[in-house]
Amino acid sequence: MNSVSTGPIEAVLFDLDGTLIDTAPDFVRVVNLLRQEDNLPPLAAPLVRAQVSNGARALITLAFDLKEGEAGFTEKLQQLLDLYLSNLAEESSLFDGLDELLHVLEQQNIPWGIVTNKPRLYTEPLLEGLNLAERCSIVICPDDVTHKKPHPEPLLMACKAINANPNKTLYVGDHIRDIASGNSAKNSTIAVSWGYIDEGEDVNLWNADHIIHTSEELLQLLVNTYNVCPAGENKHA
Repeated sequence: MNSVSTGPIEAVLFDLDGTLIDTAPDFVRVVNLLRQEDNLPPLAAPLVRAQVSNGARALITLAFDLKEGEAGFTEKLQQLLDLYLSNLAEESSLFDGLDELLHVLEQQNIPWGIVTNKPRLYTEPLLEGLNLAERCSIVICPDDVTHKKPHPEPLLMACKAINANPNKTLYVGDHIRDIASGNSAKNSTIAVSWGYIDEGEDVNLWNADHIIHTSEELLQLLVNTYNVCPAGENKHA
């Protein structure tokens, strides 16, 4: 945890899956299509949602009780990735209220970006499919760095690319590795509880500067602590 900075910010960066975009519905669809091919019953959506942040390998373990290195694991993993890539924005969407929040940042000329462990192969078509690619100031994927989150390198790279002081940048995430990465980069860190959090995990133990439960709370934090003006207002007025 950092000493919480206040006052004007220079940028807001978001984790992707489970923070900015609810991608779980498309993973639920893909996982259950694969299970159907093996004559297995569908898994309940909450079971799949809880594993999305842990990656495709965790989804294969969940869906087929296969561990990496076991026979059939690699084949199932590639099938899942191919099926996901073929239509990865069918049911995914921004979390409730975040489109409005992004518009507020854009109105105030505060750049926002994405720092994710999702490979660019999947990130770019997802953003294109949701009409976010042109709005986003920077996207950093694991392809771009030597060390992915929880290392600070991706966040520091993003800040440098948009000429934002890390100390005046917020990082918003739904996983302990997001908060660890942001804290190491000297960002102000915001943990959101609406994401893909494992059952029994305590967000309060992540050492985030702030814990937020709704997009409305996030906007109020930006307004009250970081001098972001609400929608319809002009900070230069």
